[in-house]
Amino acid sequence: MGLKWTEFRTLGQMLYDSNEELHPLSVRFSDLHRWVTELDDFDDDPSASNEGRLEAIQMVWYEEWQEDHDPSEDPYRNNR
Repeated sequence: MGLKWTEFRTLGQMLYDSNEELHPLSVRFSDLHRWVTELDDFDDDPSASNEGRLEAIQMVWYEEWQEDHDPSEDPYRNNR
């Protein structure tokens, strides 16, 4: 049984592992959708995606990215 759209954590981690240097907030949802559906273990209906699911996956990817990068490298961080 393959990965489903609702497995946000796993999908986000897999995308980070395959694109460690790419900032996830720079990715368009159309590209994110395609990359998820192209993952080897993905086995869900491509049309079952929605904006909320894509955003949840992107946020996990962003969390992973933040753990491995200095905050000064993040053009999307809040200026505090």
